[in-house]
Amino acid sequence: MAESASKGVKKIVLAYSGGLDTSVILKWLQETYGCEVVTFTADLGQGEELEPARKKAEAAGVKEIFIDDLREEFVRDFVFPMFRANALYEGLYLLGTSIARPLISKRQIEIAEQVGADAVAHGATGKGNDQVRFELSYYALKPDIKVIAPWREWDLNSRTKLIDYAEKNQIPIAKDKRGEAPFSVDANLLHISAEGKVLEDPWQEAPDYVYSRTVDPEKAPDQPTYIEVEFEKGDAVAVDGVKLSPAELLTKLNELGGKNGIGRLDLVENRYVGMKSRGIYETPGGTILLAAHRGIEQITLDRGQAHLKDELMPRYAELIYNGYWFSPEREMIQAAIDASQKYVSGTVRLKLYKGNVDVVGRKSPHSLYSAAHVTFEEDTVYDQRDAQGFIKLNALRLRLAKNARG
Repeated sequence: MAESASKGVKKIVLAYSGGLDTSVILKWLQETYGCEVVTFTADLGQGEELEPARKKAEAAGVKEIFIDDLREEFVRDFVFPMFRANALYEGLYLLGTSIARPLISKRQIEIAEQVGADAVAHGATGKGNDQVRFELSYYALKPDIKVIAPWREWDLNSRTKLIDYAEKNQIPIAKDKRGEAPFSVDANLLHISAEGKVLEDPWQEAPDYVYSRTVDPEKAPDQPTYIEVEFEKGDAVAVDGVKLSPAELLTKLNELGGKNGIGRLDLVENRYVGMKSRGIYETPGGTILLAAHRGIEQITLDRGQAHLKDELMPRYAELIYNGYWFSPEREMIQAAIDASQKYVSGTVRLKLYKGNVDVVGRKSPHSLYSAAHVTFEEDTVYDQRDAQGFIKLNALRLRLAKNARG
């Protein structure tokens, strides 16, 4: 152990999954920094059994092990606020990985303060976005925290070296990790993503086995599924009349979307660090939720509110993608978005069919839709002659410019 490396570090809280990478990181931290390492594993609805992570940490000599069920907090305090904004990064990506990182970081810092740790560590590589997301969140919440990013420090820079290190230190390795992994996966209650290996050529279609949460749209039921989603102040609260907690509701929408092949995305995106990457995303429940939310906003938001929200959305989505959830500008935009949701309540009816989700009905006690004004039949509330002066005033600058400049 190098004295310079360990100087000042007394206890580390590691974001720990129990997989190959973080298992190696755990041992490496113990060896390199010669201090106690606390493990933290978050249940964000990734669909994996987390007790094996506890057993692996115990076998590695970890004395303080945290495994926290954060599913409700994840959906209530992170996913739902983001969906009030209809956030899409680069017009397509529902930010499933991005929105999980600030919650993991927040809990990690809370644990560090609870156990008296002066450092936190993560398993993100030096090429990706997650290192930025984790660390910006750490520093925003605890400015003086020491951050350890092993992938930027060690020389275990290949799968082969990781496996060799694991075998040398008697770290259990899943059998499928001994060969070349076909792709890298990240999962939570909002989505599952796949990157790398067989997906690195953006010209080649992703193989069917990459998808795990959605059936092939071509093999989805031949009859459409109709559902109703109820909203209160911008947040979904019920499906088909059944009130559900945030995590329960997203789980239900995932089930309905998955069966109907909804929510697949093949995207080449721009990482914050500068390179492009190709990812395969499955966000079945989120895709339905976005369509439903926009559907209820269609009849409850004033035009000015709706259009301003759409102008703010790309900036808001970029802030989340780049790791600035805890930034003052994200909070400022969030306040504006939340103010717009006061009357976004009502019910949306949706049609799910072979990979598509369509809004086919919407109603609200706060609806701004006036059949009396838009009817093609005779009405008594709108004088069509008023449009003449409206058009002439709006055309005035165009006419002046044409007359002045030809």
